[in-house]
Amino acid sequence: MGSEITIKYTKINNFDKVGVLNEDHGDKQVTIDILKAIAREGQVFTLEQLHRQTEIPKNVLSVMLSRWEDRGLVERIERGKYLIIPLESEKGKYTLHEFVIASHLVQPSAIAYWSALHYHGLTEQIPITVFVQTTARKKNRQLEVFGVDYRIVRVKPEKFFGFKKEWIEETSVTVTDREKTVIDCLDRPEYAGGIVEAAKALENASLDRENLSRYALMIGNNAVVRRLGYLSEQAGVPLDLPLPTSRNYLLLDPTMPRQGENDPRWRLVINTEIALPEGSG
Repeated sequence: MGSEITIKYTKINNFDKVGVLNEDHGDKQVTIDILKAIAREGQVFTLEQLHRQTEIPKNVLSVMLSRWEDRGLVERIERGKYLIIPLESEKGKYTLHEFVIASHLVQPSAIAYWSALHYHGLTEQIPITVFVQTTARKKNRQLEVFGVDYRIVRVKPEKFFGFKKEWIEETSVTVTDREKTVIDCLDRPEYAGGIVEAAKALENASLDRENLSRYALMIGNNAVVRRLGYLSEQAGVPLDLPLPTSRNYLLLDPTMPRQGENDPRWRLVINTEIALPEGSG
């Protein structure tokens, strides 16, 4: 955090037995000052950040944070990570936009897959899970924060591209761009509600066909090229993509059983029904 909290551990008086701010003895203003100083850098902070800025021992901070949480001053997002609650807000009623919270769960990160499809208006379905793409390791990849489910999807660094910055509640949040969102959904249909949602997105006239083709080749998954090639032709907007040279057949939708007709051109098993109007692009 850029600005420095001037209140230091050695300067705080009236500590109780465990060395925690005792607000009954007049240290309420100290608590407010600390929270205001942290809030200048953002509403989400970590125990480690608070320790660096205040020089208060971590064991003491843990008790302080527990008390602040009981009083509705902060809300725990996950272990060691907290949201500052505005003083005028009612306890248990305040939260941030789910994309802002998602951006704090892991770094680097990008809102992706079904969540990005919905954000860009490429699906009518409203996902009940927020999907977050990252290259980082995170032990807990599925978690619930303030009643919202989050799914952290780790990808190889070479698949982590195609972003745009969006301002949400005065916070910069990274979201995969329209074309990368579609390509990601073709790469991992299980995080997009199946291949059908990606197919519907291809009907959108605002998609950049050149970027779609380029991203499909960049992501390094031949199945993506085949799926995009087949679906784009079904939609009447064929793209400049190489035909497969391998003789093996892949599934159009890996979330569905291996049954259906074979498409010899793209060497796909058409194992789900895709209803796209021709020339929709």
